Amino acid sequence: VSMSLPITLSCTSYTKEAIQKSDKGAVALVTQMGKTVAILRDPEVYENRKEEIITRMYGVIDPGHPYIKYIQGGGDFLIGGEVELLDRIKYNDGLDKWRKTVTELLDEFQSKGADTVYAFQTRNPTHAGHAYLMRSAGEDLRAKGYQKPVLWLSPLGGWTKSDDVPLDVRVKQHEEVLAAGTTHPGGLDPETTVMAIWPAPMVYAGPTEVEFHAKSRRCAGASYFVVGRDPAGMKGSMEAIAHKDDDLYDGNHGRYVLQNSPGIGDMKMLSFVKVMYDISDNVMKVPDESRMDDFISISGTKMRLLARNGAVPCSKTDIPTDLVDANCIPSGFMVPKGWDGVVDYYKHSAESNRWIPWSRPFVDAPSAGSTSQTGKFGTIEFQLKSTKYDSWWHDIPMKPSGQGENVINLITEIPMAVTAKMEVQKEYKNNVISQDTNKDGSPRYYTYGTPFFNYGLIPQTWEDPDLKSAAGHGGDNDPIDVIEFGSEPLAMGSITPCRVLGSVELIDEGETDHKIICISLSDKDASSIHSMEDLDRVKPGTLVRLLDWLKRYKTSDGKGENVMASDIPRTVSEAMAVVEETHQRWRALCGHDGTSLTSLSSKAQSFWLSSPGCRGD
Repeated sequence: VSMSLPITLSCTSYTKEAIQKSDKGAVALVTQMGKTVAILRDPEVYENRKEEIITRMYGVIDPGHPYIKYIQGGGDFLIGGEVELLDRIKYNDGLDKWRKTVTELLDEFQSKGADTVYAFQTRNPTHAGHAYLMRSAGEDLRAKGYQKPVLWLSPLGGWTKSDDVPLDVRVKQHEEVLAAGTTHPGGLDPETTVMAIWPAPMVYAGPTEVEFHAKSRRCAGASYFVVGRDPAGMKGSMEAIAHKDDDLYDGNHGRYVLQNSPGIGDMKMLSFVKVMYDISDNVMKVPDESRMDDFISISGTKMRLLARNGAVPCSKTDIPTDLVDANCIPSGFMVPKGWDGVVDYYKHSAESNRWIPWSRPFVDAPSAGSTSQTGKFGTIEFQLKSTKYDSWWHDIPMKPSGQGENVINLITEIPMAVTAKMEVQKEYKNNVISQDTNKDGSPRYYTYGTPFFNYGLIPQTWEDPDLKSAAGHGGDNDPIDVIEFGSEPLAMGSITPCRVLGSVELIDEGETDHKIICISLSDKDASSIHSMEDLDRVKPGTLVRLLDWLKRYKTSDGKGENVMASDIPRTVSEAMAVVEETHQRWRALCGHDGTSLTSLSSKAQSFWLSSPGCRGD
């Protein structure tokens, strides 16, 4: 079915080349947390013509538009193919009961005796004005001869911009709207209403997107779509050419496009006009031109301000002209419990860990035994702690006993296929594993592609910033990194004896960043792989892919390429010498050779070193 918005999956050259060199004829689709959820059969890779896509979608020029920026930040290629879903998608966020399949929706419409279905999309809390329009749409359909029109209340569940109301706040508010039923002017009759989250993102593409919203609802049985002023619109950013801080689209264009679009087939539009609050009976409705003094307008901006200020219900008989000054909200504007939820959000909106902005799956961390976690995996509050050791970094030996001189202990931070950038925190108590953050404080993810290796560190090592390489680069101030090329993901926080195969030296933003390459002794190919030459023989192309990743993994975030000291990896003995050197610097860090902490790099002064294996008692 031709759609007005493209549904695309972008990738970088790294993923493109992996697909094209594979003989599998299929691609596993995984979440950021490493769970395989679908298989894409017979993949095709083609150019991501970003400017053309943006031009056709938006018809405006605004480089600061949030979704235009998202498109521009995507990979240079797009992947297409037939998608085979392996299981029902679950988000485990408390909202899954409202995520319904097409079949489930059709069954629910039928169970309510619907002879027609009309959809109303929301990305804001539902107030009495919305409820009035939905009820009026139902009355209009009955006037057309339908006996049982059923409303599909359809909150948008995909990505939304950061200042939109979070999905969980909206859905819980809608629950209160349905619970109130017809006892409140802001309520909806649950006997003639079906609520179901629609999974699409909001891309704020105005009239073009509205056509997509309407047309996509057809597949689940909607025959009518309710549309109002400036649907899917937003104000232009300060980078917009024509409409800085003003509506990007004419408020009527969305309706006009839908009414004249041949692409929506037999679907009909139900347009509505602006409604206002009637203080004479505390009901939202179309204003009566003969008594305009009885009507007040409550804009979205004013509603948000009142919610942020914790406004309480006004007197039903004496509604002030200045609601903000009186800090009250008319009693008929929104169902009371729904308003309480909105107030709670706006008063605590800065507490980002409390809210679910849009649909993202919550899963348990793929962690090892003898660990405990706090916070939700995928949030900045998540922390994974060893229950056996005070510190993964300081208390676990660099080498396992009795396993050979070229075997080290690998502490896995990022299991294979996980794109969440997890790392041992040098400054935190117990050196817990948590997710790195971007400059804006959001959780950081690899965007260049899905890692085809396990990633972690060697305990009791430290790349000292004061120790300069021949080229004058200091260490990156971290334990030395390890990349493991086994066949299976290793659990986060696991301790794995790993045979060193060699190493490469990365110059990352001016710092020396050694990467030790190894293979788990328990891997099925371990007996055949003892060097980098063996690795490329058993797993052809591994080194080429690794070098590409290390050089370019930050380019998808808009940064420049990293530089390798050499594309030729070090030998096993040379790599072990690097490991030993960083172990000696760790001994100095922990004072085992008598070095005082104050004599070391200023960058190390904030480290947590109080475990028994370091400077603890």
